[in-house]
Amino acid sequence: MPSIGVKKYKITEPWIRLNCALGEGPFWEDKTNMLRFIDVEKMEYHRVDLNAGPSSYKLVRKMDVSIGCTADIEGNDREFIFGGKYGYGLANKETGEYRWLKKVWNEWEIAEGKPNYMRGNDGAVDSQGRFWVGFMNDPLVKEPVDEGCVFRLDPDLSLHRPLENITIPNGTTWNALDNTMYFADSPFRTIYKFDYDPVSGSVTNRRSYFTMPEDNRYGENAVPDGHCLDEEGYMWTALHGGAAVLRISPEGEIVAEIEVPTQQPTCPCFCGEDLVITSAGGTSGPGGEGVDEFAGSVFKINVGVKGLKRFKFKGVVEAEGGKADGSESSKQQPA
Repeated sequence: MPSIGVKKYKITEPWIRLNCALGEGPFWEDKTNMLRFIDVEKMEYHRVDLNAGPSSYKLVRKMDVSIGCTADIEGNDREFIFGGKYGYGLANKETGEYRWLKKVWNEWEIAEGKPNYMRGNDGAVDSQGRFWVGFMNDPLVKEPVDEGCVFRLDPDLSLHRPLENITIPNGTTWNALDNTMYFADSPFRTIYKFDYDPVSGSVTNRRSYFTMPEDNRYGENAVPDGHCLDEEGYMWTALHGGAAVLRISPEGEIVAEIEVPTQQPTCPCFCGEDLVITSAGGTSGPGGEGVDEFAGSVFKINVGVKGLKRFKFKGVVEAEGGKADGSESSKQQPA
C-alpha cells in the first residue's frame, strides 16, 4: 500500500477533552444535529449539541450495563436501539433509561456463563433495517479470544448469527452499491470484505480488503478499529494504538491520514463534512491516569466530504424484559 501522495491532516487538540476509558460508538443524529457516544468500560452515555458546540456536552447517564454501539429507529425519534452487555436494548435519547428488547445467548450458553464474560462491541444497521452487532469477550472479565460472534437482529425480531469465531469485532459497513460488507477483526490487523446479499442478509466469500502495512509505520501495536464510509466510496478507519485515522480507497490503498494527538483513537463518525473521532485510554495509564495527555477525549476535523447515510432499525418495538435476569416487567425502567 504505497504512501506516495498520501494527503495529510493533523489534529492538535481535543474538541471535547474527556478521560473516557473506552470512548466508542459516535453517532450523528442528523435530524436534530446532536452527537451521542458512549464509554463502554465506564458504562456512560454522552451527548452534545453540534449547533452549540462543546459547551453543550453532557454526561446523560451512568448506566448499569455496558453499551457497545447504537442506532436510530425508524418511526421512533425518542429512543435508540443499542447492542449491549446481554443483547439488544432500547434507550431514551434524553435520559438514557433503557429496557431490553432481545437477549442473544441461548440456554446452554447462559448455563456456561457467557452473559457474564461477553459483551457487545461495534455494529450497524443495513439497508433492510437489520441491526448487526459484534459480541466479544469482555476484557474486564476475560482476555479476548476467538469465541466472539456477530448477531443480526431482523425487523421481525428474529435473531441470526452470521459470523462466528471472531475475536474483536469492529467497523461493520456496506458500500453504496449494497453488494459488499466490510468488517474488521482487530487483532488480525485486517479489515475484511464479503459479498453481501441485501435481500437475504447473507455474507459470503470473505477476503482481505486492507491489512496494516508490514513496515509498521503507524507502530507495532496499531490495529484497525471502528470505521465509516464516505460518499465517494472511501473508508475512514481509526487505528487503535496508531494515533491516526486513515482514508482508504475502494482498492484498499491508503490515500490520506489524520494524525490524532492520542495513541488510541477508536471510531470515526461523519457529522456533515466533519469527522468526529472517539478515543480510549483515559484511565489505563500509570495510577489510573491517561496513557497520554488527551487519551479518552473526542476530536473533530473537517475532511471536505460527507459520509454515507446511516440506516435505521425497522423492527417492531416489543420489549422482552427488564434488566439482565429478565425478572422485571418490560414497562419498568431500570434505575
